Amino acid sequence: MTEKLDLDHLRTWIGRTDEASDVVTAQLVKGLRAILFLDIGQPQPGDIAPFTTHWCLAQPVAPMDQLGSDGHPARGGFLPPVPLPRRMWAGGQLEFLDTLRVGDVVTRSSKILDVTLKTGSTGALCFVSVEHLITTPRGLAIRERQDIVYRDMPTSMAPAAPAPAEVPAAKHRETHFADPVLLFRYSALTFNGHRIHYDRDYVTKVEFYPGLVFHGPMQAALLVEFSAKLHGGKAPKTFSYRGVQPLFDGAEFSVNANDNEAGFDVWTANAAGAPTMKATAVW
Repeated sequence: MTEKLDLDHLRTWIGRTDEASDVVTAQLVKGLRAILFLDIGQPQPGDIAPFTTHWCLAQPVAPMDQLGSDGHPARGGFLPPVPLPRRMWAGGQLEFLDTLRVGDVVTRSSKILDVTLKTGSTGALCFVSVEHLITTPRGLAIRERQDIVYRDMPTSMAPAAPAPAEVPAAKHRETHFADPVLLFRYSALTFNGHRIHYDRDYVTKVEFYPGLVFHGPMQAALLVEFSAKLHGGKAPKTFSYRGVQPLFDGAEFSVNANDNEAGFDVWTANAAGAPTMKATAVW
């Protein structure tokens, strides 16, 4: 880390707000359905969109000369300028109050909730929590808390994670292949320029990951849709998720669920069966 982390300064961002609007188009819905292994169909005005369509809407657009070396917009602005170079989704919670539909004008109102500093095995970890309120002309559709973690850049490739001693058993399970094209398509739909998802030279030689990194929100989106599928097509009231370890391209991965008293415990897992994101869906 080349710049001192001034937590007091970063916490002055708490309470900062932002707002942006976009439209749910039929083409967007078709693309997202394809990525989430849903029936693509021919979406018509008023048809229900995938439950996490809001992650594709009204994304920040920065000029090319205002991007950082990782492909993200340069630090500062709405999010605090955390001087740690690695940025990842750590987890969050979604509360579904209404569905987004083709043709909806959707507004996202965002607020910085908290900025905290912790120490992990790799050094300093800075967590930024953001609240998003997603509204349509019908009212509030989704209330979200998103947790972003920043950490320092490694200097060498980390040793491969050991195979899990015990693979969790799943009552419900689907398998898919983590293809680079799948990752590229999700980056394109979410206007996510983060190079860890598509630039193999960058991700292996700069951030020292062993492969392209599967998006955290795409894992969460798959888990939300899988939960809904098991519950008759209805979105959960609340969906809480956290990343456990990175998931990489080039191998099979699974989407898993077990019943609990309130809904489902769900998780994605790599080819070895090790969970990469864990979540709870409650109705």
